[in-house]
Amino acid sequence: MTASMLIAMAIGFALCVPIAVAIGLGAVLGIQVAGINMLLVVKEMYAAINKFPLAAIPFFILAGNLMEAGGISERLVNFAKSLIGGIQGGLPMTCVLTCMIFAAVSGSSIATTFAIGSILIPALIKNGYPTPYAAALQATSAELGVIVPPSIPMILFGVSAEVSIGELFIAGVGPGVFIAGALMLYVYVYCKIKGLGKHDGDGRLGILRSTWQAGWALLMPVIILGGIYGGVFTPTEAAAVAVFYALVVGALIYRKIGFKELSSVLRKSVISSTVIMFIIANAGLFAFLITRAGVPAAIGHWIELNMDSAVMFLIITNLALFMIGMFIETSAAVIVLAPILTPVAMHFGVDPIHFGTIMVVNLALGMITPPFGVNLFAACSVANIPLDRIVSNLVQFVVVVLLCLAVITYFPALSLTLRDLVYG
Repeated sequence: MTASMLIAMAIGFALCVPIAVAIGLGAVLGIQVAGINMLLVVKEMYAAINKFPLAAIPFFILAGNLMEAGGISERLVNFAKSLIGGIQGGLPMTCVLTCMIFAAVSGSSIATTFAIGSILIPALIKNGYPTPYAAALQATSAELGVIVPPSIPMILFGVSAEVSIGELFIAGVGPGVFIAGALMLYVYVYCKIKGLGKHDGDGRLGILRSTWQAGWALLMPVIILGGIYGGVFTPTEAAAVAVFYALVVGALIYRKIGFKELSSVLRKSVISSTVIMFIIANAGLFAFLITRAGVPAAIGHWIELNMDSAVMFLIITNLALFMIGMFIETSAAVIVLAPILTPVAMHFGVDPIHFGTIMVVNLALGMITPPFGVNLFAACSVANIPLDRIVSNLVQFVVVVLLCLAVITYFPALSLTLRDLVYG
């Protein structure tokens, strides 16, 4: 059964069948081979999405789209540019900083790519940055959308590995800020060497004025994250609060959202949410069958016998996750792999919250690596260039994030110190 499922899924990937469909077809074929009642398909697909924490996903997607339509993203860009836009290389640094702030509410890298990229990619090009460089930078910066809390993949990891989503969220703060800082430092040095960005400060607002204009937008992550960590509401309830806040600010305060805009936002959010939920349902069925066949236990046993230290386990796991992330959508990979690898990580003494952070950061790289990097397609769509033109500029950013991943992997305090302070 397992062999037929994996072969069918691999063939689907090779034929460019959508990820969710390939996983689902592989699972159905496995059921047929094993002679199991087909009613199991409906039962397990429903069970995979019938989990209260998953309700946060469509709400965070809707909140991100409302932020884009309501003018919140534009004000966040102006605020970030007022802080660091005056130095050489300030505009690409603004891209990174704005994506980190926007990610603190949207929870989605795709929403971040479109919301921030539609503003900053044209601005970068106008200021003399090559179009492929601007698109590659935006795709990489938007990766922070799944690392900085709230994060949709972290919600999925928490559900799949049965660990605290709140602890995962707060553990993502340190790595997210660290990666953002590393990217900002890199682009600053790069611009100095290449002589780019000498006029990035032109047209930027003063700090006080931009802060005043972005006040409501900046208050949003404070309310959402403060409410979660203060125990006022759960991460799932926070997603609903984010939607309400974004709608009120966009429609009543900034007055950018009317009935026409709201209809478009709702339609886009429904489509995005449906795609993710369909992936979760199919991946849940696949994971159930793999578990029933005893694969996770066999893999865990093999790893325990053949690896004698946590260091070796983390090296091999990171290499495997990096390769898997290139070909499998992040949400599907988290759902399938988290229940398999987390118990093994715990066997080697790795904190499950720390391991969840490692897995999410690693698989997030798949969003910016060919051939299935969703952020790349989104950024190329905004920049109106083909994917092949972005690759050479992308390598430098992937290397920076990989170096950050190594630090996050072997310095658990970066992820766990804040968690221990809040939950200890």
